[in-house]
Order: sequence, then C-alpha cells, then structure tokens
Amino acid sequence: MILAETVKQLREKTGASMMDCKRALKEANGDTIKAMEILKQKDKLTAMKKSERTANQGLIEAYIHANGKIGVLLEMKCETDFVAKNSEFKELVHEIAMHIAGMDSKDSESLLSEPFVKNPSIIIKDLIEAKIGKLGENIKIGRFIRYEL
Repeated sequence: MILAETVKQLREKTGASMMDCKRALKEANGDTIKAMEILKQKDKLTAMKKSERTANQGLIEAYIHANGKIGVLLEMKCETDFVAKNSEFKELVHEIAMHIAGMDSKDSESLLSEPFVKNPSIIIKDLIEAKIGKLGENIKIGRFIRYEL
C-alpha cells in the first residue's frame, strides 16, 4: 500500500502530478528512489514524443549579472502562449539565462549537454525534459547571445 504522505513527498521532490507519482511508486513497490527514476524516464519519453511539435511561442529573457558586466538575451520557445505565461516556464527561462551568463555557452547544442550550474548532477537537456514532462508541451532553446565587458 502506498501512503498518501509518500506520494506527496515524491510530488514535492519531482513536481510530477499526484497520479504520476502514485503510479511510479506502485511500479517501484514503494521505493522512492526507483519511483524518481521511473518519473525521469517518463519525462524523457514525453519530451521525445513532443520534440517534433512546433514551438513558435515563448519568451525572451534579458538577464544582467549582479556586477553589471555580463548580460544574456535568451529566446526560449514553447507551443502556446498559455505555457509561455506559466510561472514555471518563466523560471526555467530565467535559470537557463543565468546558466549561460555563468558558463559562457557557445551554442544551443553544447548548452544542452552542459551540467546545470545550480545542480551539476543534471544537464540542461534533463532540466528542459523535466519541464516538458510537467507542462506537456515541446520546449526548445531558440537563439541566445552573451555579452561581457
């Protein structure tokens, strides 16, 4: 039997829906670590399925580092303006812009394979796939440029 508290804790850690957390815990026989892996694989599968869908909405994020000497303009794309207005999408865009400022990423392809500056145990691609799984839309990095004095 899966306790509601365990489902709630898994949801808080992963951001996945309650039902997805409950299914993953059942599949993992109550093992939270295995359930997290199941949810991660689900996000990758969801991202793969949605990768061909057109992403022509999104946001442009302007990030200026605290010292005022590094700035980033980042274009992130999604499928609908509904998701573009979502606070989780906005947070993702901001986090990636900060990452670019700190890591001096050269292009989108290399950016996707870089360890995330705030959590080096995941790469940027994993970060985006997790949001695709949660928001249910294709999300892509568009153009970006980094300025430094």
